[in-house]
Amino acid sequence: MLTWQSKPTIYQINTWVWLHRLSQRCGMAIGLHNVPDEVLDELASYGFDAIWLMGVWQRSSAARLNALKYKHEYRSALPDLTDDDVIGSAYAIADYRVDDRLGGRDALAVLRARLRARGLRLILDFVPNHVALDHEWVHTQPDLLVRGTRDDLKKRPNDFFAVGSIRRQMVFAHGRDPHFPGWSDTAQVNAFNPDLRAAHRAILMDIADQCDGVRCDMAMLLLDDIFARTWEGYVEKQTDRPYWVELVSAIKSAYPDFIFIAEVYWGRDGEMLQQGFDFVYDKTLYDRIMERDVQKLRQHLLAPLAYQRRTLRFIENHDEQRAYAVLGAKRSFPAAILICTLPGGLLLHDGQLSGRRVKLPVQISRQPDEPEDGELHRFYRQLLTERRDPIYNGEWTLFDITPAADNGHYNLLAYGWFLSERRDRLIVVNLTEHRSRGMVNLRRWNWLAGKHWRLHDMLDGAAYDRSGSEMVERGLFIDLEPFEAHIFRFEVV
Repeated sequence: MLTWQSKPTIYQINTWVWLHRLSQRCGMAIGLHNVPDEVLDELASYGFDAIWLMGVWQRSSAARLNALKYKHEYRSALPDLTDDDVIGSAYAIADYRVDDRLGGRDALAVLRARLRARGLRLILDFVPNHVALDHEWVHTQPDLLVRGTRDDLKKRPNDFFAVGSIRRQMVFAHGRDPHFPGWSDTAQVNAFNPDLRAAHRAILMDIADQCDGVRCDMAMLLLDDIFARTWEGYVEKQTDRPYWVELVSAIKSAYPDFIFIAEVYWGRDGEMLQQGFDFVYDKTLYDRIMERDVQKLRQHLLAPLAYQRRTLRFIENHDEQRAYAVLGAKRSFPAAILICTLPGGLLLHDGQLSGRRVKLPVQISRQPDEPEDGELHRFYRQLLTERRDPIYNGEWTLFDITPAADNGHYNLLAYGWFLSERRDRLIVVNLTEHRSRGMVNLRRWNWLAGKHWRLHDMLDGAAYDRSGSEMVERGLFIDLEPFEAHIFRFEVV
């Protein structure tokens, strides 16, 4: 039986794009049932704990028609786009049934078994806030959705849509983030309706029978206060029990090892953990890395370790711009070190390891050809091997850095892992374009004193001899070029 690691590494794959790429490579149609062994072996070789297959559920025909209106926008990602490439959004779900064109439920079960044989778990999507605008509930169970009026339709055409004839017209709300207009290919669910919660519970029970966890799209939208504020005047709270507390506890009572991952923003991540989620997106870390603000990044890492261990660190996913495009070739290296060696889980995105630049719309099934950065790919492999060392389950410390000659120490970030006097790592990263010097304060590692140490850099193989007492009393002098980093292993000499 597979058990979850405390620091899981999760690899996100856009299922349709991946299978299209494999079909082209193999010269035959590849579905979930016949992914070549060598492809799965390669995934396993990276040491991932789980594969997140994004977009396996039945796509909506109405959402596809809606997406075809935006072909001009998709061509920036895929210049030779055709209508056949447009399949509709992965997040406008018509039915929580594995899409027949991917091979259906049985094909997913085959793939899951093959992944498990290689030590890989499977994560799928759950989209709690909305369904596709042509979901069967529109006709069969309309009260599960947020209803509107003809006046709403007239005054807020971007947030409401109508179904049926003029004489028997029903008006529904589009799913939405309260800060933006509605998503035009969706219908908003009523999270305060007990029948909706019962329906979601049944859906999640079925999903839990097919995989090992779910990534919950825009999970904070279902928090009681956010939902009530977004739909004030349209919904009425019918229970004091929070939506997520009810749903998560029900599923975990039947599937104790099933994990819930929250896509969450607006500083509500701690609340999501309290309501039962196992891991939450660390969007703050992402923002600080992209802002290149090392001091704000350091402040974020002062958060309680118990919280940090339940965050998912990332610099890319399907919602964000490609990391390589934003960070550039050089800055991608220290950013990768950070997400791979900090406490918490790790979320990687298909194409991130090879430096893909083009952000794909979730409505298309094909990606353009792009050159690969072989050096970055090799570096990620090295980092993922390093991440599997038991030391990264040890005691984590964020170190202070003091000036050495100028104020360049503000550009440096230093932290370490300690398991025993023979199992330790010190990581120092320069995320900026400036050469930077500083003294890393190692007083909290007082076991260094009284011995001489050889510091082996796990990145380039270099070695440095240092006095343990001097490192504890004065600090360790660090001089890093732009975007350079050290991962030191300590050895007594």
